[in-house]
Order: sequence, then structure tokens, then C-alpha cells
Amino acid sequence: MLDHYITIARDHQAEIDIKKSRFICALYHIETEEEAKDLIQAAKKEHPKANHHCSAFILGKQGEIRRSSDDGEPSGTAGAPILEVLTQNQVVNVLAIVIRYFGGIKLGAGGLIRAYSTSTSHALQDVGLVDVRQERQLFVTIDYAQVDKLTHYLQTIDQPIQKIDYAETVQMTLCTSLEDQFVLAITDFVNGQVQIKRGEIVEVCYPYTPN
Repeated sequence: MLDHYITIARDHQAEIDIKKSRFICALYHIETEEEAKDLIQAAKKEHPKANHHCSAFILGKQGEIRRSSDDGEPSGTAGAPILEVLTQNQVVNVLAIVIRYFGGIKLGAGGLIRAYSTSTSHALQDVGLVDVRQERQLFVTIDYAQVDKLTHYLQTIDQPIQKIDYAETVQMTLCTSLEDQFVLAITDFVNGQVQIKRGEIVEVCYPYTPN
């Protein structure tokens, strides 16, 4: 299999209340540290009356870059718990900003850790995750007589069809991480009545559910 990584399905925001404090967790897909810094500054401008704008992010397909900020909360009670939740979910290229509006009841160190962890976990569960895989494009050209047969076969092996073009012949665009085996399997299934052209390696998103 080629490289793959797990990230969020889209940018998202979720809110929970804990002992009268509001915790708003904003999740963003990011590609650079500069982008993360800009988004954190934007959150502070959007929520100028919030007491804290705590954050953490993981960058790189192997999670090479990891940063966190307590933004005024007691050391280790905000940024680190947010980062730990991102790490446990194995997501990369993700920024989490947890914005807190203090409700008047102090939570204590343990309460803060649980609150920031819970806020981040809730947002991740709400948005959903995707497994982004690097796969080879295959352009499969067949006669109309073979379309139903091949389509049914692809359904039985849970192979999505990215695109179908109908002209004098039919061209299906597929993506797979097992290109050699897949080419042989399709060729054998339709008794060689197929033309297969290999395309570029592209990133394909699949729904992901943590164990």
C-alpha cells in the first residue's frame, strides 16, 4: 500500500458547556505552521471577549510537527490535553482551537484537563474523520456489453468507480493501491476484453472510524 494518513473530513466547530463555562472547539485542516498561526489570530479577533484561546496542532503525514498553547490557563491543563486527543485519534494536518468563556466556577487543574479533552473529543466525533490514501488512477476502457458485468464485479469487491464516460466505448476511472493485482483481476474477469491505462497517483478520501 502507498502512503496514507488520517485527518478531519472538513473544517468544523462544536460547543459544550461545563459548569457554566463555554468551550468552543474549532477544527481546521492545515498545511503549514503559518496557516495555523493565522487561524489562531483570527479566532482571537472573532472572540475578543473570550478568556482563553487554547490550541494545538499536528502537521506532516507522519506527525512531524506538534505544537500546543495554554494561552493563560495553568501550564499543561489546556494545550497538552488538546494535543493528546489529536494524537490519540491519529489525525494529522489538523489544528484545534478551544475558545473558553469563563462562567464563574473554577474547575481546578483536573477539571480543566477533562474539559479541554472533552471539548476536542466531542468536536472530532462530530466532524468525522477520513483516511486519505495515495492510490493509482486506472482508466479502464470496455465495450458496452461488458459494463453491467464489470460494474457488478466492482460492487462485490467494494471498489468505487470514480467516474464513467460513455462514448463509442465506456471508460471507467478507478483508483487502487493494489494496481498490479487489480489490473490482472479485471483483465481475467472480462477475458481480456479491456484496455487499462495507468494514470497518476492521487489522494482518495475514505470514511474512517477509530477502533
